[in-house]
Amino acid sequence: MRSLVKSVPYGRLAAPQALLWLLGSALLIWLCLGVGLGEWQRPDQIDPMIWDLRWPRVLVALLVGMSLAVAGAAMQALFANPLADPSLIGTSSGAALGVVIVLAFGLGGLGVSLAAFLGAMAVCLLVLSVHHLLGSGRLGLLIIGFAISSFCLAIVSLILFVSDDMVLRSATNWLAGNLGAAGYTPIHYAAAIMVVGLLLLIAKARDLDVLLLGDETARSMGIHVQRSRLLIVVATAMLTGAAVSLSGVIGFIGMMVPNVIATVWGGTRASIMWRSAGIGALFLLLVDTVARHIVYPIDLPVGIVISLLGAPFFLWLFVKGMRT
Repeated sequence: MRSLVKSVPYGRLAAPQALLWLLGSALLIWLCLGVGLGEWQRPDQIDPMIWDLRWPRVLVALLVGMSLAVAGAAMQALFANPLADPSLIGTSSGAALGVVIVLAFGLGGLGVSLAAFLGAMAVCLLVLSVHHLLGSGRLGLLIIGFAISSFCLAIVSLILFVSDDMVLRSATNWLAGNLGAAGYTPIHYAAAIMVVGLLLLIAKARDLDVLLLGDETARSMGIHVQRSRLLIVVATAMLTGAAVSLSGVIGFIGMMVPNVIATVWGGTRASIMWRSAGIGALFLLLVDTVARHIVYPIDLPVGIVISLLGAPFFLWLFVKGMRT
């Protein structure tokens, strides 16, 4: 009875809070849609040609921010480590390798976005295959992912070292994490993959909560640890692979956003992932909008700005973890 009584005022507060959140999000998106060409215009009065370039960029920022933040929340629970992010399973390095191979060897029939997604999924499947053969646990998956990611990045560096200046510039622009290509690549395929990955992770949210208590505890509660871990990693790879196929490599969002949410609100992994989806989407949109405006007419890659913010945040988390 006591819990029922307490739940009534909470339910009354939930609707106004949700309404305020939706209104605030809509206002932020409206303001960001109007930023461009060194000034702000009302979005409904923008020239149609400019509008056709601007709204896909806003949409891609929202999708990518959502995907990376949710994937990061899942990885931090899976590895029981607040410093974890989606790149731990090799998706970012695999995407980078796929893109660099396409650019360096002139495989024009295979688009950059498709190459990024295929590279991300291929490396993720390789990590899972090696992990299955070795029969290692959570720590083994982490080490295997790190080793294969390092190997892929070494190949990327080798290819870029022997490539010409045009390939080097194109690859560098993509690796920096740039939303400037939004509108020139299909969004719907990546969006569909993101939705599937998000639904899979939400469905496995309870498993993530239990896995935080350890594999033995999870097994005692009836969870098939290996199968759950496999589905979580695949869903995370789908989200990350689809995200990097649209934007290039953008780090730290998957590490920063879930940590802030867990610190401020806490809650179950499902609630953390839902909040990460909304805040991660708006955060990337806001940073990209500011990055485009403060150095106009230079289109500063948002990945660089996020890295400048993420490095101090990473150190703060590390120091905070040592003191606790």
